[in-house]
Amino acid sequence: MRTKLATYLLAIATLSSLTVGATACRRGASKTVKLAFVTNNTSAFWNIAAAGVHKYEQEAKVQVDIKLPPNGTLDEQNQILQNLSSQGYDAIAVSSIAPSDQTAQLDDIAGRTHLLTFDSDAAKSKRLLYIGTNNYAAGKVLGGEIVKLLPKGGKIAVFVGTFAADNAAQREKGIEDAIAGHGIEIVDKREDNTDRARARSNVEDIVNARRDLSMVVGLYNYNGSAIAAALEGLGKKGSVLAAVFDEDEGTLDGIAQGAIQVTVVQKPFMFGYLASKWMHDLATKGDAAKAALPPERIIDTGVEVINRDNLKEFRDRLTQMRKSG
Repeated sequence: MRTKLATYLLAIATLSSLTVGATACRRGASKTVKLAFVTNNTSAFWNIAAAGVHKYEQEAKVQVDIKLPPNGTLDEQNQILQNLSSQGYDAIAVSSIAPSDQTAQLDDIAGRTHLLTFDSDAAKSKRLLYIGTNNYAAGKVLGGEIVKLLPKGGKIAVFVGTFAADNAAQREKGIEDAIAGHGIEIVDKREDNTDRARARSNVEDIVNARRDLSMVVGLYNYNGSAIAAALEGLGKKGSVLAAVFDEDEGTLDGIAQGAIQVTVVQKPFMFGYLASKWMHDLATKGDAAKAALPPERIIDTGVEVINRDNLKEFRDRLTQMRKSG
């Protein structure tokens, strides 16, 4: 089900000749190719993905417009998508906020342009390709780390922007399956709808209310920073453990300072780079590029576990990725 990323990168390499036509567009031989990369919020997480977009722009001499819903709402993202499709964009990649609620609109857009998803898939839509994390598998990885941190079991609370998003739902399911049978119980779950202040207050409320709480778990990028700040402020650093996702700077600082024990990071640089490349290829060579799509229409970019032991090396790599874009 999950083909190695290296296999897909090799397949992508065979499409390198397809960029010639688009370069000609930039020289005036044809119309300029219009490509767009649409996130699901304005989190700093997307800065790394943007570096991947810019890296591809530099290599292929194309432009990819990055669009971020200012408040991370479904209505904002839908309006952005509608505007782009009506403006004749040749390809659009989107991290879907609420896939089940957006299927009809995404199908409409897919009928007018080449549609890809990244980070949060809309598997039931007519999108051509999903690029990003297998979020269920990522949830199982974090769940495995939770089991290691709570060998005697315990009570945990889970925090996220919205459970309606495919990535959040799949991560939660992976965690639940990984902790099953280990005496670990999810006693509360809270949404913050990407409100950063609420993300922190949710943690404070539950930690204060549940004296028996062993751990807090964050599913979205900014949840790690909110958790670290809340635990520091409450004087609970180390007594209430934390396991989160992604590489928000506050999360990495939290690991360095002992407020967070582990984070499972994705590869957002590859989201941006590969989404840009596939959009470009599909927009310039159409059927030839479609024929080269992976059979399952999924590119799993993988995850890795970051803790205090490998934090410095990971931060050094992050710096290099940002510079490359």
